[in-house]
Amino acid sequence: MSKRDYYDVLGVSRGASAEEIKKAYRRKAKELHPDRNHDNPDAEAQFKEANEAYEVLKDPDKRAAYDRFGHAAFDGGMGGGPRPGAGFGSGDFSSAFSDVFEDLFGDMMGTRGGGRRRAMRGADLRYNLRVTLEEAYTGVQKTISVPTSVSCSECSGTGAEGGVEPTTCPTCSGMGKVRAQQGFFTVERTCPTCSGLGQIIKNPCSACGGSGRVQKERSLSVNIPPGVETGTRIRLSGEGEAGMRGGPPGDLYIFIDVERHELFERDGVNLYCRVPVSMATAALGGSIEVPTIDGGRGRVQIPEGSQSGRQMRLRGKGMPALRGGGVGDMFIELAVETPVNLTPRQKELLREFEGLSADNHPESKSFFSSVKSFWESMKS
Repeated sequence: MSKRDYYDVLGVSRGASAEEIKKAYRRKAKELHPDRNHDNPDAEAQFKEANEAYEVLKDPDKRAAYDRFGHAAFDGGMGGGPRPGAGFGSGDFSSAFSDVFEDLFGDMMGTRGGGRRRAMRGADLRYNLRVTLEEAYTGVQKTISVPTSVSCSECSGTGAEGGVEPTTCPTCSGMGKVRAQQGFFTVERTCPTCSGLGQIIKNPCSACGGSGRVQKERSLSVNIPPGVETGTRIRLSGEGEAGMRGGPPGDLYIFIDVERHELFERDGVNLYCRVPVSMATAALGGSIEVPTIDGGRGRVQIPEGSQSGRQMRLRGKGMPALRGGGVGDMFIELAVETPVNLTPRQKELLREFEGLSADNHPESKSFFSSVKSFWESMKS
């Protein structure tokens, strides 16, 4: 039985680029792998055929010979070298499939493009910072102390005594990984000698124990912009933990927690202030003075007959929006206060007032009228 054209096997044209050929082989390898085709007796043979085609077409010299002489280039008569299909478990298969393995899993393992991981990036850090509502209104600069790992000054972050450069790991040749053949697959594992770093230190630094970093508390100045609220996150690039053996540092994330205020309640950019007023002021109307978040004072006019819960707005007296976008409003909520500790004379006047105010309580009149209708409906 004559062999199929290698380009037809992979489903590409003769002018296909190396990247197109690689992508086509990846698709075929995933589609025809025997482990995924238990019910297809031809899958293994087709898988071998795709592997053989890719082994030739991925190599520029072999591909040029194949384009000129076809399959005869590898039958021994044309001096083209060994036959590509020398065996399903051969080294040729390992070479071809390892390209796909690297392509599929290289990103997850951090090994694409050679895979050397001589230095590891430092971890990101989180710092919870509490600020007052006034500080959230104006913005503030805070100095914080962060316990973290910093680059070792004794070895300049290399981890080696005297700052000597680490040597290439002899086990993995600096790759940080080792390969082992297991049946159809080439399995990659982290190098046990260097733990994936690709390098080893013969004489570890006595100050940092070979890690290239030491524990230290740092003081940092943080600018808190106006308008922050609980949950706001501020990123300080490069202020996290130092990397291993000279690797880049991580980032520091400041999470803001705005404290509760004794006078104001916040909802986004708006503020709410509950202000008690006397029963007489609520009934007769009047003017009251209220505090504002900027430390000033505002005057609010209370209409006659105001009830508890009534709100009045002071425009532009709320919180600034983070990163611009205007300022919110402040809402004054009235809380009509019932007098306590009455004198005999005050009680006498209130009783007199109660007897003269039958038509001055519209909400009570409406409520008890509804209650009466409810009871009557229950009886019927």
